[in-house]
Order: sequence, then structure tokens, then C-alpha cells
Amino acid sequence: MENKKRFGIVGIFVYNSENYKKINQLLSSYFHLIKGRLGIPFKEESVRVISIIFEGTTDELGALTGKLGQINGVEVKTLLSRIKGE
Repeated sequence: MENKKRFGIVGIFVYNSENYKKINQLLSSYFHLIKGRLGIPFKEESVRVISIIFEGTTDELGALTGKLGQINGVEVKTLLSRIKGE
């Protein structure tokens, strides 16, 4: 079965702001998948939230979120659309 492109949302919760540079570098390397990005700092709660709108295959999404999840102080959640075009 072909790995079709899908739309999705990635929620990134950053609890350790020292790793923000790593996150930005990683996201920059996946720029071709990212259609939109929004970052909001919640300084009172010591967390930053980044939401990413992407278009890509589930393999590409898995590679990105897997690498993000390996960064200390980062939690990642995803939401996928149905298969594009169906």
C-alpha cells in the first residue's frame, strides 16, 4: 500500500526552554512539510506550546515526531486527517 500524504497538527509542549534551539533546528530541517506554525509562551506555567500544521506521509510525520520526542523536556501529540483525497 502506498504511503499517501495527509494533513495533520502536531502539538509540541516544551517544558525545558534550554532545548528550544534544538527544536527550532529540527523543525527547520522539516520545512518542506510545515504549512504553518504558531508558538505561544506560557511563562507563568513554565511551558511553551508550538503548533505545527503539516502535510506529509505518516513515515515523514513519524520521523519528525520521533526526533522531537527524544529531546529532553518535550512532549509531542499529533492529530491526523483522513487520507488526503478520500
